[in-house]
Amino acid sequence: METLGYLMDGFGVALQPHNLMFALIGAFLGTLIGALPGLGPANGVAILIPLAFTLGLAPETALIMLTSVYAGAMYGGRISSILLNIPGDEPAMMTCLDGYPMAQQGKASEALAISAVASFMGSLIATIGLILLAPLLADFALTFGPAEYFALFLLAFATLGGITGKNPMKTVVAAAIGLMIATVGIDSTGVQRFTFGTLELYEGVDFIIAIVGLFAISELLFFIEEKAGGGKEKMVVNKLSLKWKDIREILPTSFRGGVLGFVAGVLPGAGASLGSFISYTLEKRVLGKKGYFGKGDPRGVAAPEAGNNGASSGALVPMLTLGVPGSGTTAVLLALLISLNITPGPLMFTQNADIVWGVIAALLIGNFLLLILNIPLVGIFVKLLSVPPMYLLPIVTMIAFVGIYSISNTIFDLYFMVAFGVGGYFLRKLEIPLVPIILGLLLGPEMEKNLRHAMDISDGDWTILWNSGLAIGLWVFAGLGLILPYIVGPILRRRMRATPDSGSPESD
Repeated sequence: METLGYLMDGFGVALQPHNLMFALIGAFLGTLIGALPGLGPANGVAILIPLAFTLGLAPETALIMLTSVYAGAMYGGRISSILLNIPGDEPAMMTCLDGYPMAQQGKASEALAISAVASFMGSLIATIGLILLAPLLADFALTFGPAEYFALFLLAFATLGGITGKNPMKTVVAAAIGLMIATVGIDSTGVQRFTFGTLELYEGVDFIIAIVGLFAISELLFFIEEKAGGGKEKMVVNKLSLKWKDIREILPTSFRGGVLGFVAGVLPGAGASLGSFISYTLEKRVLGKKGYFGKGDPRGVAAPEAGNNGASSGALVPMLTLGVPGSGTTAVLLALLISLNITPGPLMFTQNADIVWGVIAALLIGNFLLLILNIPLVGIFVKLLSVPPMYLLPIVTMIAFVGIYSISNTIFDLYFMVAFGVGGYFLRKLEIPLVPIILGLLLGPEMEKNLRHAMDISDGDWTILWNSGLAIGLWVFAGLGLILPYIVGPILRRRMRATPDSGSPESD
């Protein structure tokens, strides 16, 4: 009953006219961003963070808008997957398998509508799971001491690559780079570290500058290199003729996918890619010969969409309750919280209850808004795919520069942002992921603080770090997180690559 009371208070925050308006704007912009191949939710949220500061939004409003962008981008990723066979982001890859064949059969509108309904179901199930699980996990996290938190942060880094990551060692390298950047500035004892006498570095590196540089500016540099000025392949979208019977057929699939996706999202390092893959694979096993996966089966569209949208809401659970992001996008949202002087973790549910429950209520409302937006406005989102990137990316870059300058009003930060962009460009060329760098930058100070605290209370005895059953458990899981990607990862990636062939006519 207490949770229900908090949720009602959250609806009081979310239903305020200005918060509702920004939730709608965020859902719309997120869907547009998700529809553009290559951008994805992490880029979308990173690009729009400066806008939240420029507009001077209240913390709850900014978080509501950007979580709506996150949810919208997860919805929007299916549009280019279905129409062009180009995934908007990695989790939408599985949607191509049956979505594009449906489009080739003249059922593009049906595929888009089915994916919207499945995305709604997956997000709704996961948001309900978030409501039920988050308070329990937050209460449990109150038992954590500095040693347990240090082990928890280590677990976050160890599992960040996930079992679907291409190269776990590069993830470790990226996390180490982030941790090194986090040491810049004046430490808790008053010692300057790597400031080189530069006044702007005394307070350390601003996460927002790093995020916008690494994501937005590096994306622009890639565009300049590729000179991809042309439009996309055009696809004729037929008039929608979806019947209630078609929706009823995908409801069990969407339910299963939503539950699996939520579980994958809660697990650190698993994420939406795994959620969409296991949802699709399970559905193939459940239906067996009754399905025609890979040839335009509507359930082959519904399963991965429910899975990846369920995972996106599930990833908010560890971020809000433990201060450890469950995905790349929640790592960017974590940066927003920290920059707003809000400490994520179990105390957030008591100290900032209005913000937490306002965001959760906004997610519920946002799911309905996205369903309403995504079916009648499909034509607008489709037309966006024909706009050349040469017009879109300069606008994105302009927003980034104006937003960063409006935060600090210093040219130094603009140069710093560009430097991060150039660095991000070369790291991406080396296939070193950027999200672990951000996570290292975000969690590094807290990790160091908890390590120092543990050493202080134990008088320098390192055994305190594994002196409790909970800490030992976290160390064990961290070890498994480092080892399993080398064992399970190659097998899983082979299966993900083999899945398109398994449903093709040639393989039957």
